[in-house]
Amino acid sequence: MVVVADVGGCRASGRRDPRDHSAVVRLTTATVTVASAARRDHLDVQLSALAAHDVLRVVVWLEPDAPDDMDADELLVVAPGPYGFRLGAARNAGAERAIARGASVIVFLDADCVPGPDLVSRYVLEASRHPDSVLSGPVTYLPAGVDARDGAQLEAHRAPHPARPAPLAGAVIVAGHDDYALFWSLSFAVSATRWKAGPHFDERYEGYGAEDTDLGFRLRASDVPLLWVGGADAYHQHHPTSSPPVQHVDDILRNGRLFAETWNEWPMSGWLEAFEGRGLVARTADGWGRADSDVDSEADAS
Repeated sequence: MVVVADVGGCRASGRRDPRDHSAVVRLTTATVTVASAARRDHLDVQLSALAAHDVLRVVVWLEPDAPDDMDADELLVVAPGPYGFRLGAARNAGAERAIARGASVIVFLDADCVPGPDLVSRYVLEASRHPDSVLSGPVTYLPAGVDARDGAQLEAHRAPHPARPAPLAGAVIVAGHDDYALFWSLSFAVSATRWKAGPHFDERYEGYGAEDTDLGFRLRASDVPLLWVGGADAYHQHHPTSSPPVQHVDDILRNGRLFAETWNEWPMSGWLEAFEGRGLVARTADGWGRADSDVDSEADAS
């Protein structure tokens, strides 16, 4: 169930835009970001960058109590489920709120991602040209020490993730059959028409992993075109992480099994094989399972 947070006296109709409330009414583009307290600093950088664009900024908070000082135009709460954050449900809720506010284009951004100067305009242009498609732009993982508020530093460190197509600015590449497995939720966009027609995120996924790969497979099964959009650059702000993410072993096993039951294959095979190399998981007759209790001790140590 989606709960609208009572933040700063604003409820279901959304909070007032401190810049220009009349401009919000005219907006046709919305951004949707899901976030938690652990990413608040990065989210604030993103929201500040988006303030320079003509967009409705929708934030979906993943914890029960939303902050009361969020510089967002809409703030919703989707509380965790029994197994963790409900990322898919939160993105679905954010998109529905954006459409209810009149958005014709919805841009989804990870809380760690800062938009490049042309991200919004490139997505809006290609959504107008390809309203039945899902659009995905390049993402650069920034190294430590980069000031994500500084556009010159972002451009200087631009290096799109090599595992995904990165067309030249202004170009578009149509994804092939195997490319749908590369879909991720860090940065993508859809028209409101496309979103209303579905598919949406499967809300059974909770905690870390697989909900965006599942959506990619649903797009492919529904014959929805996926387009790689050059120039729609996003920049992922640096934060410490563990590789492999041993703190998420149980989530990866649980969500991986759900994925396998739906698509007859396991996702996140690289992580699973890395866990296997550490003796944390083992292959089973129907996929993967925990090897022993050492998973808990190593995850706690991280």
